[in-house]
Amino acid sequence: MFISCVTVYVKENHIQDFIDAAVKNHEGSLKEPGNMRFDVLQCIDNPARFLLYEAYENEEASKAHKLTEHYLKWKETVDPVMAKPREGIPHRVIAPKNRDQW
Repeated sequence: MFISCVTVYVKENHIQDFIDAAVKNHEGSLKEPGNMRFDVLQCIDNPARFLLYEAYENEEASKAHKLTEHYLKWKETVDPVMAKPREGIPHRVIAPKNRDQW
């Protein structure tokens, strides 16, 4: 499995714009082959900070995600409303290993 945790800081006057775009990207991502999970999380202490938790069967599926229409639309929409560049950090799964536990 391949996990990417992406932190995004959004300009405060564009928080709802980001949420709207992220939900559309989330919905499209869940339909992708190889996608296991795609969570959009908002920080409680800083509502302008978000975490995207993306789980794919492998790195190739994650790379394919970045070529999809919904991802490219999301990127085009959110790039101008970000307070600073997003930071994606790849991870490997230690546990759970079984897909049925996801």
